[in-house]
Amino acid sequence: MRVVVRTLSELCITVGTLICLFVVYVLFWTGVRADGAMNHQIDVLHDQWSKQTARPKSTGATGASSAAPAPPAPYVGGKPFAIMYIPRLGFTWNKPVLENTAVSTLKKGLGHYAHTARLGQVGNFAVAGHRRTYGDPFVDFPRLRPGDAVVLTDGTTWFTYRIDKGPYKTVPTDVEVIDPVPRKSGYTRAGRYLTLTTCDPEWGHSHRLIVWAHLDSTQPVEEGEPAALRR
Repeated sequence: MRVVVRTLSELCITVGTLICLFVVYVLFWTGVRADGAMNHQIDVLHDQWSKQTARPKSTGATGASSAAPAPPAPYVGGKPFAIMYIPRLGFTWNKPVLENTAVSTLKKGLGHYAHTARLGQVGNFAVAGHRRTYGDPFVDFPRLRPGDAVVLTDGTTWFTYRIDKGPYKTVPTDVEVIDPVPRKSGYTRAGRYLTLTTCDPEWGHSHRLIVWAHLDSTQPVEEGEPAALRR
């Protein structure tokens, strides 16, 4: 009998230890790795943008630039193309935006729904992010309010969006939230919109939280940071 009790006690201790280690992995280690991965994606973008800025322009016989503006580069699956800033979540909050919403992509930052509009274009530029785990990028999502700024840059332009509605709670099957003109957003005609999505509750995925925003202004990066990012 004592042997059985001792075995059960040791088994419970072992199971408890494994559970604690798993919790540490979920809460801490995935966050550490995700922070490193997101910082790396941002470094990749800054390096890419600095090379583009330093690239010499071709000139014609008069010395003036004769090169036509380059067409926008295509978004590549799993690769970063922009950085997002949300002052409401802290002036140090900034996350890379990568193409597609695959599991592996969302471990490295925010993911752009590949079938939605490009950044700044007419349509709905829709982006997803984890609420918890993998750096908790959208852990404070419920703090977002109408009027809040969501600022993005692609290295050449600053795009400032203003939230109009949300956080709005819905179910995962409600895919209309990322339509070109989301029916429940209050928008009634085509425009330049932004949709952000994340899971709800924090440690579950039974529902989704949504915010919708419109493009409020743009400016070249050469003019400095937009007003929304100035303290």
